[in-house]
Amino acid sequence: MLEDVPRDPFADDPNDPTAVLGESAPCEPLTLAEREEALTDLADVEVFRSLLEPRGILGLCLDCPECGEQHYFGWDLLRGNLRQMINHGRPQVHEPAFEPDPAHYVSWEYARGYVDGVIDTEESR
Repeated sequence: MLEDVPRDPFADDPNDPTAVLGESAPCEPLTLAEREEALTDLADVEVFRSLLEPRGILGLCLDCPECGEQHYFGWDLLRGNLRQMINHGRPQVHEPAFEPDPAHYVSWEYARGYVDGVIDTEESR
């Protein structure tokens, strides 16, 4: 199910610049533990979005272990990437956010802490 993932801008384009890379090798399916973790992450993203989007938060910023920079992911792209990983073992290739405003994104840890705070507040009422 890929309806949550933005369409590849070069899909069906005979001048696709990635065509020189050839077909990617088949990906190993996720292990049971990896799949469970991805399903948990997907559920977390849904909760984060439901609580943070009404406050103007557009998604999450994640530290990239490969380049050492932060990458900004909108809610739909996060959800789509996780579903793609669950179904196919890896996320779909996508374009990074164009000039994201960091003020509209939070870290995973911030989102988790925000949700925990909301839950604690509700439980204390």
